[in-house]
Amino acid sequence: AAALLGIGCAQAQGWAPQKNVELVVPSGPGGTLDKLARAIDRTFVANKLVPTSLTLVNRAGGGNQIAYAYLTQHPADPHYLLIGTSTLITAHAMGSSKLGYGDFTPIASIFNDYVVLTVNPASPLGTGKDVMAKMKAEPQSVSLGFSGSVGNHHHIIAGLFMKGIGANPRDLKTVLFKGSSEAVTAILGGHIDLVSTGAGNAAPHMAAGRLRILGVSSPQRLPGQMASVPTWKEQGLDLVYGSWRSLLGPKGLRPEQVTYWENALRKVVESADWKAELVRNYWGDCFKTGTDLHATIEREYKAMKGALVDLGLAKP
Repeated sequence: AAALLGIGCAQAQGWAPQKNVELVVPSGPGGTLDKLARAIDRTFVANKLVPTSLTLVNRAGGGNQIAYAYLTQHPADPHYLLIGTSTLITAHAMGSSKLGYGDFTPIASIFNDYVVLTVNPASPLGTGKDVMAKMKAEPQSVSLGFSGSVGNHHHIIAGLFMKGIGANPRDLKTVLFKGSSEAVTAILGGHIDLVSTGAGNAAPHMAAGRLRILGVSSPQRLPGQMASVPTWKEQGLDLVYGSWRSLLGPKGLRPEQVTYWENALRKVVESADWKAELVRNYWGDCFKTGTDLHATIEREYKAMKGALVDLGLAKP
């Protein structure tokens, strides 16, 4: 009787998971996306927000496309969730993937990952203004390294940087790496001049004196040891850009299923544990759901496509 009563109460309150939930991560262990998924998992478990088990599944490769394709194999099943990134917008805008946000059910945006520009401590580029002047006058003399694929958020912010200083984004001299650690190794060895990476990735290297950070794309200075790093706006460049992370479900989820995951995530971002994660990783809070989220996606698509057109990676 107690079991039947429990089922009745759950049904009265709306949908809830009935089996194991898979949280799909479109990257390997250890990166920003994996950290995010594990932080969500810890908060779900610690606060008993999900009545069933939850499994993290890393599906790396293909510029996140392997993970996106995996989720499309489970249409209308709310027991499958995915950490979404801006690559879902950029790959579609460039025509390299047919999948876009319309092929999934957006549930919430979670945080902004702000980007920093770093140099070797011995570099003659001492300030952000030095980089602006050098890249405007001699863009091909400055090599910029970043991890991932052409057209990702590191590439986009570099294009926005060039456009903001009055230079041609197509004149960028870029060097791609499989991961941010490889890019850092290259700059430490003097093989490249600049590295574009997430603030959380660069902070430990700055603390150890291995890197100097010239500017951050956040609207205001970040906390903690990053408080000494000026924003680009402070240095005269109107550049604010964060690569936002989202939670997606397969296409075809019912409203009550979306509402369940919205409410669960809302409890995550309101928890003390999550707020500590934001500070620890230098993530910017940008929790949005519903119509506000969909409007943000539309704005981001237009903005990112414009930047990709300027880089010569997308058609107008």
